[in-house]
Amino acid sequence: MKNKKWISLAAAVVLSVTALPMGVFAAKKEEPKLTKVTLNEVAHSIFYAPQYVAIEEGYFKDEGLDLTLVTGFGADKTMTAVISGEADIGFMGAEASVYAYQEGATDPVVNFAQLTQRAGNFLVAREEMPDFKWEDLKDKKVLGGRKGGMPEMVFEYILRKNGLDPQKDLMIDQSIDFGSTAAAFSGDTSSDFTVEFEPSATALEKEGAGYVVASLGVDSGYVPYTSYSAKTSYMEKNPEIIQKFTDALQKGMEYVQTHTPEEIAKVIAPQFAETDLDTVTTIVKRYYDQDTWKSNLIFEKESFELLEDILEDAGELKERVSYENLVTTEYAAKAAEK
Repeated sequence: MKNKKWISLAAAVVLSVTALPMGVFAAKKEEPKLTKVTLNEVAHSIFYAPQYVAIEEGYFKDEGLDLTLVTGFGADKTMTAVISGEADIGFMGAEASVYAYQEGATDPVVNFAQLTQRAGNFLVAREEMPDFKWEDLKDKKVLGGRKGGMPEMVFEYILRKNGLDPQKDLMIDQSIDFGSTAAAFSGDTSSDFTVEFEPSATALEKEGAGYVVASLGVDSGYVPYTSYSAKTSYMEKNPEIIQKFTDALQKGMEYVQTHTPEEIAKVIAPQFAETDLDTVTTIVKRYYDQDTWKSNLIFEKESFELLEDILEDAGELKERVSYENLVTTEYAAKAAEK
């Protein structure tokens, strides 16, 4: 009997020892290594909902990317980060790549994916104006955007479309930093209107300091407002990263096309922890209803040419730049096919 007990005990020990390495190896099994990518965005806004959906739903991780998101607070600063190598990819208005090219960039920053197809800002007045017309801005003071930036150029483009001369028919104050105009508008009553992105436009409405009277996105029509770009050298060295990045974004684009504003708002809410869910939902719906986001990321030639028309009208284009020099559709087209 004693021998049988010892045999049984020895067998159990052998089995437990033999099983141990399997458990140890299983515990040590490493997850696939993610490739680090730094994205510098021009602003952190609900306007860019598909990007945040891709982050929150894990689409970048699914593609093997460890994404670091940095906010540049202005296309000029985002472009500087890309050119210096501080960021791998920039997200901003494509006009920044045109400016850099005009200045003789030896390593051009090329646009490979377009996210928004309408302007994302709104005209806010001191009072409700249900019958607002752009002619109502004549002889008024408006807090505008940085000279040469897309927000300001699209605003002036709309003014010209409506028979107003931006330099003569009204006063546009461009002295206030991006992101500070809403505070300036509510703190100083000398301006009649301000041009605001979200959530600032809705915040002004909620505090009773202003009222949205027009959407620049609706009144300007389809405009290639923001796109993703990278230096030519980076794209040549890392085509797989650019493709994976674009694939993840495309999934975000498809999500916003197939879900309600309420569903989109819930997904991106962690990106805007300082804003309550009802406000996030209101803003998403505002952008959703005006067809802000493309169904794919392909930056079409006619869109680029419209951008150059706007730059010319604003006096910011020395000479027209070839679409082929500053746009590639290779990655977006592949992503759309998947």
